[in-house]
Amino acid sequence: MRAENSAIQSPSIAVAQPVGTLRAAPAIRSTAGPEAARGPENSPAPGPSAGRSGTVLAGLGVVAFSLTFPATAWGLESFGPWSLVALRSVLAALIAGSALLAARVALPDRRHWAGLAVVGGGVVVGFPLLTTLALRTSTTSHAAVVVGLLPLTTAVLGSLRTGERPSRMFWTAALAGAAVVIAFTVRESGGALTSGDLYLFGALLVCAAGYTEGGRLARSMPGWHVVGWALVLCLPLAVAGSLVALPLEPVHLNAHGVLGLVWVAAGSTFYGLYVWYRGMAAIGVARASQLQLAQPLLTLAWSFLLLGEEMSAAAPVAAVAVLVCIAATQRAGRGAARESRRIRS
Repeated sequence: MRAENSAIQSPSIAVAQPVGTLRAAPAIRSTAGPEAARGPENSPAPGPSAGRSGTVLAGLGVVAFSLTFPATAWGLESFGPWSLVALRSVLAALIAGSALLAARVALPDRRHWAGLAVVGGGVVVGFPLLTTLALRTSTTSHAAVVVGLLPLTTAVLGSLRTGERPSRMFWTAALAGAAVVIAFTVRESGGALTSGDLYLFGALLVCAAGYTEGGRLARSMPGWHVVGWALVLCLPLAVAGSLVALPLEPVHLNAHGVLGLVWVAAGSTFYGLYVWYRGMAAIGVARASQLQLAQPLLTLAWSFLLLGEEMSAAAPVAAVAVLVCIAATQRAGRGAARESRRIRS
């Protein structure tokens, strides 16, 4: 901004600026502000190496998230649902705050705080609370397949919020993956929704909103800053919730409960969101969101290995079908990125 302002005020200084800066000057005169100049449509398309690393980072986030429900089930062995969510947020915020202080990260710009509040309300408070309440009556495997609709929900909100325009092939594959998840859910539940499904559907909406806003913010600030400041923003609410919930809900500490709490705080909430938002910033909200089609099936495997829950014969079939859909969405995303780079060049 300072370079463009100097170009406007002093012709002698403007001559020394790069040609690209002089051409950008008329756009800067508008009142849209710097955020408009950095919008999704003006962001350079990621190169092949950035796309691969972004896919790996988003994939690591999916693996971390896939352990959330089994870890929450463990945590509920020691804590009540409200206490678990509050303590989870407190521990994650302390980790994030310590990292921000150690790195001497400056406070975000004022224009980012509203978006950070959406991230905090969606993925730090809303999703953990609603899914934890659902797990009181639902199995982790059932909750996992219902939340399998999250990729499609995130892709839709991401398209509306960030201006991404995935191809028809992408939407076809995404809808096919969602259809597989829905069919699997209906089959496993016997055709009837459980009482916890309302909590889970609410969790879908708030989490998709948080993912979308976090992915947008991660384009203008490091992904771990997005996670860190969203957690710190929720710390006062989390502390208040802990002080209220802990005296009201019984606490029975055991190894499973402590390990579950530690994972949902450090693994799912901090590390998972850190790599997830970095990945979304590199490959886009819609494309990254489709990697989460694998999350329900990973959770099913963890539920079998860690909790001893039975896995139906349909799970492997659904796994193969969903993986095919993921491959199709990623291929469509890479094709769109190559075409974008060709046009810009």
